[in-house]
Amino acid sequence: MEEHQNIDLFEKMPIPAAVARLTVPTILSSLVMVIYNMADTYFVGILNDPVQNAAVALAAPVLLAFNAVNNLFGVGSSSMMSRALGSHDYETVRRSSAFGFYCALLCGIAFSALCLAFQQPLLVVLGADTKTMASTAQYLRWTVVCGAAPAILNVVLAYMVRSEGAAFHASVGTMSGCILNIILDPIFILPQGLNMGAAGAGLATFLSNCVACLYFFVLLYKTRKTTCVCILPHKLSLEKAIVLGVCGVGVPASIQNLLNVTGMTLLNNFTSVYGADAVAAMGIAQKINMVPIQVALGFSQGIMPLISYNYASGNFKRMKESVLFVAKILLPFMLLVTLSYYFGAETLIGAFMKNEAIITYGANFLQGFCLGMLFLCTDFLAVGVFQAIGLGKAALVFAVLRKIALEIPALYVLNYFFPLYGLAYAQTAAELVLAVIAVVMLVWIFGRLQKRGRL
Repeated sequence: MEEHQNIDLFEKMPIPAAVARLTVPTILSSLVMVIYNMADTYFVGILNDPVQNAAVALAAPVLLAFNAVNNLFGVGSSSMMSRALGSHDYETVRRSSAFGFYCALLCGIAFSALCLAFQQPLLVVLGADTKTMASTAQYLRWTVVCGAAPAILNVVLAYMVRSEGAAFHASVGTMSGCILNIILDPIFILPQGLNMGAAGAGLATFLSNCVACLYFFVLLYKTRKTTCVCILPHKLSLEKAIVLGVCGVGVPASIQNLLNVTGMTLLNNFTSVYGADAVAAMGIAQKINMVPIQVALGFSQGIMPLISYNYASGNFKRMKESVLFVAKILLPFMLLVTLSYYFGAETLIGAFMKNEAIITYGANFLQGFCLGMLFLCTDFLAVGVFQAIGLGKAALVFAVLRKIALEIPALYVLNYFFPLYGLAYAQTAAELVLAVIAVVMLVWIFGRLQKRGRL
């Protein structure tokens, strides 16, 4: 991307316009990603087979584990790249992107190999039983054994492209794969098509991720003379400054996602005791709940390049105003969504499966999940600031508090006192505590910057 475009977006453009330019495409691509994830659940749900639906839900922690790599080399590299752009160090931008790309590729290949080698014990850990094991294995074959590398690379490349301010192109790449997935799902899943069930959902996901990767490769080739994003092998660097700069933010973000996988796996194991209906309902409720969560995540990820750039260039006033502007939009929106979800839970779950037991389970789960939305979006915004300015340790502390100290213990306690339904309130309890800490941390960060005389 041309330098004057970076300067205009990051330094001169009014904050509402700059935030919109960066966040709207990011949010749209995030929503399309959620819709395509929900499409798997929806079209598998049409089969009215809880076992097939449970297979998709049980495999979710493995797909979520991809985010550990996405965050390590996507969030880590993009944060490093945006800070280097703010300092006008374009060679560091190129070397950081090459480092992130090739490390992500190697991790994707390793994911596939490990899943293939340890498939049976993995299925047991995920909570699959004799009824759901075969379907879960078929879904994992396409999404992980074959599809880990393209699934990881298309997200990492989107982060890198977005770090320059090209949020539109990053979103088009992501959305192209998602839209293709939605088109392919009914063809591969339903009896009117190839009748592959959960395996068909996995195949559609694999092909869609391949198309998304192809888009980014073509984009980087066409913009090779103007972009600082570089995946040429000779730009791969293991310089200490680059490795530490990427990993200092990326490793805590990665650990955060690994802890999320641990929490989701425990949640599925707790739920699986109550049967396939409960597991299927939990999966549906989680995916519906992911829609507003992805909006919050889209805001926090979308403004990261703006925060990183202005922090590195010393324009702390613009950085703070950007964060506050997003908070004023996001918090009222989340309140409205919470009310809509809580009172419309049965209708939302019923749109996916016409099964009374699943609707009852799912409505109760969704009501528990949605109460934590306001707190969750506050936490996302705070963690986005930490990652943008290189405070990886603060993001790591949040991750450890969220899962190890708060949410996982809450799963055990709430399930003991309120069997099954208490599980959905564990996240809300954890995020409430974290939201208070997040506000305190943000006040401290901006107070420290104010003492440096730039706020």
